Amino acid sequence: MMIKKVLTVAGSDSSGGAGIQADLKTFEEYGTFGFSALTSIVTMDPDEGWSHTVTPIAPDLVEKQLKTIFAGGAMAAMKTGMLGTVEAIEMTRHYLDLFDMPAIVIDPVIACKGTTELLQPENVMAMRELLLPKATIVTPNLIEAGILSEMGDLTSVEQMKEAAKRIYDLGPTNVVIKGGHRLNNHQAIDVLYDGSEWTIFEEELFQTDFNHGAGCTFAAAITAGLAKGDSVLEAVALAKKFVAAAIKNGQKINPYLGHVWHGAYNHAENRMSKI
Repeated sequence: MMIKKVLTVAGSDSSGGAGIQADLKTFEEYGTFGFSALTSIVTMDPDEGWSHTVTPIAPDLVEKQLKTIFAGGAMAAMKTGMLGTVEAIEMTRHYLDLFDMPAIVIDPVIACKGTTELLQPENVMAMRELLLPKATIVTPNLIEAGILSEMGDLTSVEQMKEAAKRIYDLGPTNVVIKGGHRLNNHQAIDVLYDGSEWTIFEEELFQTDFNHGAGCTFAAAITAGLAKGDSVLEAVALAKKFVAAAIKNGQKINPYLGHVWHGAYNHAENRMSKI
């Protein structure tokens, strides 16, 4: 049986919970073969209150990674995360144009969790112009959706729907906005829009701080689901359940944060145990 090849173009989270690390763990849980091109490295300093530093990878090295990865041809699906520079966005678009891939997931990472620092405005503009029109689905959280739609703070499902319409008009085939804990609701609500129909997803909202990596994991799960032949609706629905299990079983990693447990849905902690 041919294992589906999937790619993530994103940043590396040195704490192990989000970014490239979350993507590859999720790809493996879905039974797909993951490739990764690093665009930046995110480090945290425990001597400075866990302050974040984002170090971009040189554009020519991003290109070398992509050239290596695509030596075997197109992927079954790919996703993007933190891209860091306009050059990385342009390089990603170049490879999207070179290789016809059936599923492209754009996770528009505009700010790194743990810092209020936004990407430069020119990066956001490049993402809007170069990547969103190529997307099978774009997966912003409330903050990212507010920026992309130019609506600012989103505080209700109706506002999420309006933002999804505006983002859809930028060119993606589908938009799913993640409500998460920021919606101030008793449920974790996501809104999916395909240009004509709405689907509202609701799961239990877990009151936990051990949720680092949830957004990256959600987008990666959608990517792997699409690679294996799920429809967008099916892929989002399963990704929602996959992430809910990951959050419910989140793990305290260090004194500063806790991560989602990517193996929770498949009970991966029981694998390879000694008899």
